[in-house]
Amino acid sequence: MNSIDPKPNLPEDDQLFRLLRQLDLAPDASQRAIAKALGVSLGGLNAQLRAAADAGLIRISDRKGDDRRQRYAYALTARGAARKVQLTDQFLARKLAEYDALHAELTGTASNLVPLKHRTSLVQNNLAPIPELYVSYESAQKLKVEAADLISWDLTPRQICDLELLMNGGFNPLKGFMSEDDYNGVVDNMRLADGTLWPMPITLDVSEKFAEGLEEGQDIALRDQEGVILATMTITDNWTPNKAHEAEKVFGADDSAHPAVNYLHNTAGKVYLGGPVVGIQQPVHYDFRGRRDTPNELRAYFRKLGWRKVVAFQTRNPLHRAHQELTFRAAKEAQANLLIHPVVGMTKPGDVDHFTRVRCYEAVLDKYPGSTTTMSLLNLAMRMAGPREAVWHGLIRKNHGCTHFIVGRDHAGPGSNSAGEDFYGPYDAQDLFRTHQEEMGIEMVDFKHMVYVQERAQYEPMDEIKDKDKVTVLNISGTELRRRLAEGLEIPEWFSFPEVVKELRRTRPPRSKQGFTVFFTGFSGSGKSTIANALMVKLMEMGGRPVTLLDGDIVRKNLSSELGFSKEHRDLNIRRIGYVASEITKNGGIAICAPIAPYATTRRAVREDIESFGAFVEVHVATSIEECERRDRKGLYKLAREGKIKEFTGISDPYDVPESPELSVETENVDVDNCAHQVILKLEQMGLIAG
Repeated sequence: MNSIDPKPNLPEDDQLFRLLRQLDLAPDASQRAIAKALGVSLGGLNAQLRAAADAGLIRISDRKGDDRRQRYAYALTARGAARKVQLTDQFLARKLAEYDALHAELTGTASNLVPLKHRTSLVQNNLAPIPELYVSYESAQKLKVEAADLISWDLTPRQICDLELLMNGGFNPLKGFMSEDDYNGVVDNMRLADGTLWPMPITLDVSEKFAEGLEEGQDIALRDQEGVILATMTITDNWTPNKAHEAEKVFGADDSAHPAVNYLHNTAGKVYLGGPVVGIQQPVHYDFRGRRDTPNELRAYFRKLGWRKVVAFQTRNPLHRAHQELTFRAAKEAQANLLIHPVVGMTKPGDVDHFTRVRCYEAVLDKYPGSTTTMSLLNLAMRMAGPREAVWHGLIRKNHGCTHFIVGRDHAGPGSNSAGEDFYGPYDAQDLFRTHQEEMGIEMVDFKHMVYVQERAQYEPMDEIKDKDKVTVLNISGTELRRRLAEGLEIPEWFSFPEVVKELRRTRPPRSKQGFTVFFTGFSGSGKSTIANALMVKLMEMGGRPVTLLDGDIVRKNLSSELGFSKEHRDLNIRRIGYVASEITKNGGIAICAPIAPYATTRRAVREDIESFGAFVEVHVATSIEECERRDRKGLYKLAREGKIKEFTGISDPYDVPESPELSVETENVDVDNCAHQVILKLEQMGLIAG
C-alpha cells in the first residue's frame, strides 16, 4: 500500500483519522452530527471535508430527499480507506507506546505487547480485536426484512466458505468480494489496488444470465443453499475475467490437471461481481460447533490464557506420529503455544472427509499438553495454489491471532500436472513466504521432513540424521497408507496412533467391503447397456452388496424426462447420474452407470464426487463410430445423418475419448460375456471384489 502524502491544507493526522473513521462508521449522519462527534464547528468541518475531497480521500455526492440538513452523502474512496488504515496503525502504535511507558512506570516491567512491525498490520497481535463485517443484531433483523425483496444469488459451497471468512475477519482487510482493480492487482502482483499484500482472488462468480440485469450500486442478497439470507452486497464491479490469465498467474499454469484450474474453467461462473458485503448472520454449522471459532473468538481465548506467541499448524490430513513430533518441535523452536488449525471447508478432491479427520484429531488431542495446545476448525475453501496459498494461509492465521505459522514441504501442492511433474517445487512455498513474512507480521517455521529411526525408536528430521548409512530409516507415504487401508494391511504403531487407525478403518474399510461405481462411456450403440446388464447379473450372483444399474435410457425416463439433448441438459443428466451413484457408493452399494457421457470435464466432475466415498472405475467401451453406425439398432444414426436429430454425439457433436480409463474394452467380434468378464477381472485386480 503506497503511503499518501497529506496536502498542506489537510487537517492534522489525528483530526484526519477521526474524520475518516467517523465517515466510515456513520456515512448517513448529518453534517451537524458529524461536527458534534468530532468536536468542531460546521465551518471547520466543511474545511476538513473539502481538503479530504481534494486529496481524493472521500467522495461527496448529493443526497436524495427533502431534508436540508442532510444534503450530502459521504463515502471513503479506496485511497481514503488506505489512508485510514495507515492512520489507524499510527494512532494505535502511539497508544501502545504510551501504555508501555505507563506500564513500566507503575510496575517496573515492560508490557510485552507485540509492537507493530509494518504499516499494513492493524495491530493484529493476539490481543486486539479485528474488524468484522457483521451489523448489530437489531440492524440484522431489519436488514433481513429489507433483503427479502432484493434479487438473490444462491451461494455455492466455495462461496459460502469465502463469505464466512470475509464476514468474520478471517480475510481482513477485505471488505467484500474484490473489485476488478483489486482482482487485477492480486492476479498480476499479489497486491490489492491500494498496495496491500493479498495473494488470492476472492471474487463472486455468477452466471452470465444473472449478471445481465444488474446495475452498479445495486444491492443483492446472498443466500445459502437452503435460502437463508447471510449477507447483502452492493455491486460496484461486474466484469468477465480472463480465466486463462488468472490460471497462469495464480496457479502457475493453465492446466486442468490442477483442481482449482479445472474448477475455474468448468464450474465457476463466467462473470465476476465485486463489492462490499454487509454481514447479517454467519453460516450455520451443526457439526463440531464447540470447535469452530471466529478470529476474534480465538484472539479472546489467547488473551484470556495470556498466550503471546502462538504457532499455527495447517492440515487437511489426519494427524500421525510424525505430525505430532513436527508440531512439538515447531512450538519449541518458536517458544510458542500451539494451535492445531485444520481446514474443514473444501480441500483437494479425494481427501479424507472432515468428519473423519476431526474425530482423528480429537482422538489424539490428549497426546498434547492441554495447557499449551488447542484446536480450532477453519472453514476455508482451499485452492491448492502452492506458494501463493502458503502466503494466504499465513495472512489468515495472522488474522486469527497467530504469530508463527508452519509451512510445509510442497505446501498446499495439488500433485502432478498433465506432464506428470509436480506443479510447484518442494520449497517454493517456503521461499515466497520468507520473502513476505516481515510485511505480513507472522513468522514462518519451516516444515521438517520427519522420519522414524528404528534403532533409536524416535522421529528425527531427515536432513539432521548424520549416520543415515548406519541406521534404518522408516517412512510411510500417503499413497502407501491409502494402499494399506484399502487392502486391510497392518499399519505399524511407530507410524500412527491406534486411535487414528481405528477411525480411518471405520470410514475407509478394505476395498472389498466398500461401495464403488462402474461408469461405462462410449458412443450410442457401442454396447454399454448390454455389457452393464451382464455385469449387474454377475455381481448379483456373487452377492454381498446391493447392485443398482443406472442405464442412460432408464435415467432419461425416470430422472431426466424433462431434459433435452443440448450440451447443458446432457451435462445435467450426467451430473444427476453421478449424484445418485455417489449416494449408492457412500452407502456401500455398487452403482453401474451406462450413459454416453461424451464430455471429459463432466466425467471428471462425477469422478470427483464419487471418489469422496469409494472407487470410480471408468470403462471405455471403445467401439468405433463406424461400427456403431453399422449396427444402428434404434435408427438414430440415420436420423442424425439426415439432420433430423441435432447435436448427436459422433456425428454433429464431439465425443472426448477417455485419456486414461481404468479399462478399455473392444466389442467388435467379442461376445458380451467376455466383455463383462474383463470388467470383473479388473474389479478383482483393484481389490473391489474378492478373487
